[in-house]
Amino acid sequence: MPSLLKWSSLPVAGMVSELKFPVPWGHIAAKSWGSPQGRPVLCLHGWLDNANTFNRLIPLLPKDYYYMAMDFGGHGLSSHRPAGFPYHFLDYVSEIRRVTAALKWSRFTLMGHSLGGTVAGMFSCIFPEMVDKLILVESYGFFPAPQESDAWLNSKRKVIESLLSLEENKHQSPKVRSPQEALQRLLQANSHLTEESGRILLQRGATEVPGGLVYNRDMRALTHNQDSPTLEQCVSFLNKIQASVLMIIAQDGIFNAEAENPSRYFVKPLLEAFQSNLKHFQLAEVTGNHFVHLNEPEVVAGLINIFLKRDQSSKARL
Repeated sequence: MPSLLKWSSLPVAGMVSELKFPVPWGHIAAKSWGSPQGRPVLCLHGWLDNANTFNRLIPLLPKDYYYMAMDFGGHGLSSHRPAGFPYHFLDYVSEIRRVTAALKWSRFTLMGHSLGGTVAGMFSCIFPEMVDKLILVESYGFFPAPQESDAWLNSKRKVIESLLSLEENKHQSPKVRSPQEALQRLLQANSHLTEESGRILLQRGATEVPGGLVYNRDMRALTHNQDSPTLEQCVSFLNKIQASVLMIIAQDGIFNAEAENPSRYFVKPLLEAFQSNLKHFQLAEVTGNHFVHLNEPEVVAGLINIFLKRDQSSKARL
């Protein structure tokens, strides 16, 4: 696969760099920690979050790795998609391939939180030879389509109607909020975030303008088209994964047995498929909630450190 146009890197304090990767509609933004000569790890954030979700975790991980966290299109500092187009799940998967092509990475580790874990899981099935290790934080690697046909149809209707509604209001200026108002709105929408974690996400998720802040995210990403395979297809796809897998699930996360969450139906069959079909699979249940990696990174850092260091003799190829 040919490389993209030349990408740019801007160093900032503490061996952290900001990067931009050209794409046909603008750029994919990313930030990196460590030396590019380190073992490559690509980090993927959750729905409506951004690369800052890994700010507190990565400094606790092994120093001989090169960690890169990208902003999906329409999130963080990445460009929005062209007018008239909704966001599709596979768009995020393709963005991984674009970025790694630009970096000339042929084999690397993927770490994803929530939606990022779902994107990482699908990428690991489509390009299994490229992923040596897969770390899923509050994710089962897939998010199957609704089992009921009416639910599937209603979800597609919602995507189309939401897109048209947003286009009707496209001439309205983005709402400007005070920093405190922007933070409180973010916390209200994400009850699992602490105030400190909310501030970290807001640093990359909003832009300062006269009078306050405006959110960076593309409103169309609120109702992205999942393009999800069925549960049966997910179980079948899972057999393609060649990577060693670490799955970290929080006791008070979104998959909590007591939570009223329609996604519970796929948890057991997917977990059984991981356990029975993969040679190297580890499930870890930890204290904390959906944002445990950001709220309390020390809870998961030790598990990830051990997992990364295991079988280190098989070096990632650049």
